[in-house]
Order: sequence, then structure tokens, then C-alpha cells
Amino acid sequence: ILVNDQRAAVRRSSKTFKPKKNIPEGSHQYELLKHAEATLGSGNLRQAVMLPEGEDLNEWIAVNTVDFFNQINMLYGTITEFCSETSCSVMSAGPRYEYHWADGTNIKKPIKCSAPKYIDYLMTWVQDQLDDETLFPSKIGVPFPKNFMSVAKTILKRLFRVYAHIYHQHFDSVMQLQEEAHLNTSFKHFIFFVQEFNLIDRRELAPLQDLIEKLGSKDR
Repeated sequence: ILVNDQRAAVRRSSKTFKPKKNIPEGSHQYELLKHAEATLGSGNLRQAVMLPEGEDLNEWIAVNTVDFFNQINMLYGTITEFCSETSCSVMSAGPRYEYHWADGTNIKKPIKCSAPKYIDYLMTWVQDQLDDETLFPSKIGVPFPKNFMSVAKTILKRLFRVYAHIYHQHFDSVMQLQEEAHLNTSFKHFIFFVQEFNLIDRRELAPLQDLIEKLGSKDR
């Protein structure tokens, strides 16, 4: 979670940059988000991702999932001019990993498409899930559905792919923009969070395994 002026600095207009998802002020989830921001400020990310005492796990995962969506939205927004149909004709994370898009409803059979198209599909799909009050209830007392955890895991698995694409295909651009510290902090927070609650299968994390190990070892 980044300081507001830093967020404003990285905001660039582009067609794949989705509107920010806001958590309603005054709600319990908003309080949780403020708690997360405060603990992140302490600098201990392992501690910052832990479930606060007495809180509901689903709600904690929901609040953080929204925040990661907003962070990735902004990070990708900074490099969209470098991620085009020609430069990134397939959605990949290095030469060994290629992603084909399917959402199970509109597109049932996985399709091969360019990275900007894939990320546009992905972020639109995530946004639709976050906006669905039956999946991500924002009102106090409204229970989370039984399938919440599996939906949250799918969202986080897909958001990881955007990090993987940025690191493998656009890290030079990130460095030119002097955004690498911002990217690394955001990704480290994301990885520590999914590790804490075992939310993404290890095989899915393979494209960035070396980086994940490096980030983890620095923190021991």
C-alpha cells in the first residue's frame, strides 16, 4: 500500500488502466484497510500480512485482494505504452510460460491473445468479481459465500500473471521509469500475503520462483 502522492505520480491514462476499486469509508473493511496500511508502514511485511486478532479471514483476504488489484492496476498503467500488440503478441512470462485466456462464462475455451488484450480481459474479469456484492459483500453482517475462497484464489492467481509479465517482459521499462522499488515492494507484499494463507499453488508461481526466493531470503 503506497503513499498517495506516489500513487498519483505513477498514474498514467491508458485504455487498460481500470478505475480504482474503492472500499467505502466508514465501513469495517475500510478500517481493516487502514490497519493494513499502518502495519505496512512498520516495514515488517511478514507481520503486516498476518490476520489481525479477532478478524474474519474472508474479510481480510477480500480487503487485501481489492488493494492488490488497485496496485497492479497502477503498476501496469505505468508501462502500457510499452506493452502493445506488436511488442507482446502473446501473453507470456519469459520463453517457458505462455498464458491463454478463458473465464468460464464469456470465453469457455482458452484463447491465445496478445498481452494487452489478455490483461484487459483479466482486469475486467477481476473488476466484475470485486463489484459483485454476492461475492465481495461490503455491508456489515452480509456473509461471504461458500465459494469465496476459491474465487479469491483464482483472482490472485491471475493477478500474479500480470506481475510475472511485467518482470519478464518490461523490467527494463520499469527501471527507466525508476519504478523498480515500487514494483518490488508491491510484489513482495503480494507474495508474502499469498504465502501466509497458501492462496496460490507453487507451480503457478514458477515463472518468478528465483525472485520469490530472493525476496524471502532477504527477509529472514
